[in-house]
Amino acid sequence: MGIVPLAKALELAQEYDLDLVEVAANARPPVCKLMDYGKFKYESAMKAREARKNQAHTVIKEMKLRPKIDPHDYDTKKGHVVRFLKQGDKVKITIMFRGREQSRPELGYRLLQRLAEDVQDLGFVESNPKQDGRNMIMVLGPHKKKTEAMAEARQAQEARKAEAKANPGKSQNAAEVETAVETEAPAEASAEA
Repeated sequence: MGIVPLAKALELAQEYDLDLVEVAANARPPVCKLMDYGKFKYESAMKAREARKNQAHTVIKEMKLRPKIDPHDYDTKKGHVVRFLKQGDKVKITIMFRGREQSRPELGYRLLQRLAEDVQDLGFVESNPKQDGRNMIMVLGPHKKKTEAMAEARQAQEARKAEAKANPGKSQNAAEVETAVETEAPAEASAEA
């Protein structure tokens, strides 16, 4: 509409049964729009909600170990660390020393280095191992961002849903068992021949 006096702009707003909303207050002259203010507030609230939904919160997960951890327990804890890193979360690894173990911090350091090497394809050492009283702490950061991990998880979930629609009545485990039986059956037939 161009530059219009305030009285004329208010008159136009009443004529069209709309509100006069100031969009850019710092501009000279101030920029205003004729619009339904309630609808404008609702749409801006929906945009803000959508932005919050897509926003990723960085979470620090913690994994506690002991210097003399059993190999199977180590593998289990490493599996948890891998899962956390795949989800895009940071992982704080704490090694707790008790009693005489405190005089051997190199055991904890070696364990942390081993864990860092085992998961180096998923994450990197964000803060190097350091002694903190009775504990030794190291933080691992993921290579991919939380938003990327969330997008991959959504795609995988959609793929599973599509597969479930393609094979109604079959659960995923039933499909896996069926393929396992199919792969074993030809081997048995050739053994009988």
